[in-house]
Amino acid sequence: MNFQFTREDFDSIYPDWKKLQDKSPAGSFFSSPEWSKIWWQQLGSGAELYLGAVRQEGKTIGIAPLRANDNVASFIGSIDVCDYLDFVVAPGEEESFFSELLDNLRAGGILRLDLAPLRPDSTVIKDLVKVAPRQAWQVSCSGEDVSVELDLPATWEDYLQLLSGKQRHELKRKLRRLDEEGELNYRHSTDANQNDIDIFLRLFQISRQDKAAFLTPQMESFFRAAATVMAEQGLLNLDILELNKKPVAATICFNYKDTVYLYNSGYEPEYGWLSVGVISKALCIKDSIERNKKRFDFLKGGEAYKYHLGGKELPLYRCSLSYAA
Repeated sequence: MNFQFTREDFDSIYPDWKKLQDKSPAGSFFSSPEWSKIWWQQLGSGAELYLGAVRQEGKTIGIAPLRANDNVASFIGSIDVCDYLDFVVAPGEEESFFSELLDNLRAGGILRLDLAPLRPDSTVIKDLVKVAPRQAWQVSCSGEDVSVELDLPATWEDYLQLLSGKQRHELKRKLRRLDEEGELNYRHSTDANQNDIDIFLRLFQISRQDKAAFLTPQMESFFRAAATVMAEQGLLNLDILELNKKPVAATICFNYKDTVYLYNSGYEPEYGWLSVGVISKALCIKDSIERNKKRFDFLKGGEAYKYHLGGKELPLYRCSLSYAA
């Protein structure tokens, strides 16, 4: 069959990438052209763009969203702001795509791939690790982290029944206690307006020391750009919990296909005794159920609250491939 590998830029491959991404059964927004371009523009300095496409008889069957340093290629993205990464491949074309890709990477001087973080249902884990050894690439995969996700039921009451008796009692108690403290307002922002982003970033920064250290000027610029672009795509959900008209907690989520991704959060420490951080996430789950979403993804990290809110653990992997011939 007639296959062709080409190096691309974001604009030249965007229509085909967008079409493949929308059809990908397991793909997350982290591998979308919009998110990848934001990351590259904001955080990609020091690497060479190695964005490739494989076509069969002129039809694009897969996208390799890669960046290169010398002879090593990695995904466009980084584990600190991208929880899952993957290739974007037309269903049923994985073997052909990876066979052609590996041959062309080697011919182009790429002799090693460092790929992470990977879900178990990624094309890397399901397909690439099987194809690579046949073409003299050595493969090594190991556990990288965990993610936590929740299959959403049809109603809030059904969700509460998924929790253990203790978890259900605790959540109801926290909700009741907060309600007794004054006027509650849980509002949604979808347009990335400056005021609400400012509120979120302030709560994010003051909620924990590690988050304050993480929010460098460069990362703040990335957060703002990401919120703006995702809002333009209709994917942003920035939710703010107010008590007596004061913002006390906020979550930033991205709605992609049938899943709500809890990207990050923050809260006012002086209201920590009211569990406003956990409650804001529970209300986000409630809102997701009411919008008929099928899955709530807490994303990377095994924080205790994720399990207390009914989440189930999912392993994440890193795979290294080296050309051995």
